[in-house]
Amino acid sequence: MNCLVSILIPAYKAEKWIHETMLSAIHQTWPNKEVIVVDDGSPDQTFEVAKSLESRFVKVVKQVNTGACGARNKALSLAQGDYIQWLDADDLLHPEKISHQLARAEDGRNSLSLLTSAWGKFFFRPEKAKFDPDPLWRDLSPVDWIMTKFNDNAWMNPAVWLVSRRLAELAGPWDERLTSSGDDDGEYICRLVTHTKDVKFVRDAKCYYRIGTVGSLNWNMERSEKSLNTLILSLSLSIGHLRSLEDTARTRAASLNYLQTFLPYFYGNEVLLNKLYDLAEAIGGKLNPPQVSWKYRPVEMMFGSNVTKKGDP
Repeated sequence: MNCLVSILIPAYKAEKWIHETMLSAIHQTWPNKEVIVVDDGSPDQTFEVAKSLESRFVKVVKQVNTGACGARNKALSLAQGDYIQWLDADDLLHPEKISHQLARAEDGRNSLSLLTSAWGKFFFRPEKAKFDPDPLWRDLSPVDWIMTKFNDNAWMNPAVWLVSRRLAELAGPWDERLTSSGDDDGEYICRLVTHTKDVKFVRDAKCYYRIGTVGSLNWNMERSEKSLNTLILSLSLSIGHLRSLEDTARTRAASLNYLQTFLPYFYGNEVLLNKLYDLAEAIGGKLNPPQVSWKYRPVEMMFGSNVTKKGDP
């Protein structure tokens, strides 16, 4: 098989990392590839640094700022590949990541299998990355993959996925309403998985997730009202994706568990908490009120819940 792989890199304020990230894409051992970088209106030198690596198979474009989802959708609109490799501008791919995954792949124009990989967290040196397996590090059916994500609060960063052209077309674009939610990738992958026949975990394939960066495509951790409202939308959509596959007692229980996991983010905002409670009731259950850790209880007793809500996420 000699399928073309499109490596898509949305970038914003990534001048410190984009060169290394692009090299990890360019140096993939899989020979038939294209790299597309979309600079999302960065005010720094991201575009200039990326442009320095442009070549016959590396394309760099710039657009007015629309957010991470808009940048991803622009890159996808330019992609010609049989497979799509997502890669955030501060993350890295192991040189053989794509080759290992394609060893288990089918024709990307027809395949309904989603390929995932191992991933490790690092600050500056990927060779020091810490790989912590979780319950998603295995082959799973679509329903079991989303249920595992919900029940175990498990997560895979977008660089993990290798998505066939057929699956990308069935899933459709990233939902640009969710850019500020911090969970746009969570909704997208749940939607994508609903179209798969299976999810194949390729243990030998690896990628690296950089932690400790500020800005770029990260969610605003101030948890603004707008961000939290869009987070509720993202959670609701993700739950709907699971229930579109199977609407049973076990999937509703997993959905309630997922909401419970995110409940502390809304602590202290009664209006948004009630929205979350209403969502749980629509599923047929209820959520337990958020509990403050013992170390914050004296603070809550003295100053109220609005003070402690940020200290106990």
